Amino acid sequence: MVARDDPMERHCCEDMRREVERDCDQHPDRFDCPDCLIDYSPRFHEYGLIVHDGGTSVMLIRFCPWCGARLPDSLRADEQVS
Repeated sequence: MVARDDPMERHCCEDMRREVERDCDQHPDRFDCPDCLIDYSPRFHEYGLIVHDGGTSVMLIRFCPWCGARLPDSLRADEQVS
């Protein structure tokens, strides 16, 4: 498991880090690439499975699909509503 205070990455495992950072030379937008599975929002600390339906939808996940670690709680509720 990668330490949360590690300045290099804050993901639970190497597999999650690899998937969050996956780049595709054929698709400039990760949501268009069928090989990109996970989206990460650093603002809200949210992880989600990309829904490949032509949009930018994700299904939030609470546990890592590779190592089973519980993922951090979302910070979305902490945001001030303008």
